[in-house]
Amino acid sequence: MYLNQANSFNEIYTAYYRKSYLYVKSYVHDDMAAEDIVSDALIKLWERMKREAVDPVRPFLFSILKNSSLDYLKHQTIKRDVHGTIGKALTRELEIRKTSLESSDPNEIFSKEIQHIIHATLQTLPERTREIFLMSRFENKSHKEIAELFEISQKGVEYHIAQSIRELRVALNDYLPLVGFFSFLNY
Repeated sequence: MYLNQANSFNEIYTAYYRKSYLYVKSYVHDDMAAEDIVSDALIKLWERMKREAVDPVRPFLFSILKNSSLDYLKHQTIKRDVHGTIGKALTRELEIRKTSLESSDPNEIFSKEIQHIIHATLQTLPERTREIFLMSRFENKSHKEIAELFEISQKGVEYHIAQSIRELRVALNDYLPLVGFFSFLNY
């Protein structure tokens, strides 16, 4: 079919859109992409026809559709490869973080500096308060056991522990957001 410059875009669209769309969609497998490719191809055909006679039209249109579809598929391949590469990098990074977390030793979380602050703070506490706190948190003695040892009430034991925790929280105030509330500080 020969179309001259007098033909309108609507005539070109009506004559070639449906077959072009089905052809392109059979390769790109994406409705929106096929519509875009066909619309662009029909516009290119119409623009060319405004400048010069295109005869025969179908092979020229087929060439535009083929090349545009190939470009789309190549772009999709590159996109998939990039996503795959990014996905692999993210997977590697997640594995590294997982491995790092799994291999972390809770004893190593407390740096020497934090341990020093804890030790120094405990040394500033009254002896009885320090001993009660250490027995409770590091020797795993119950409040009842400690109360019997010091011959005080369990409420007295709770008071000494609360005093110790209060002092440690003040001393470690800058570190608490980083390492969370230490399990031995929770009361």
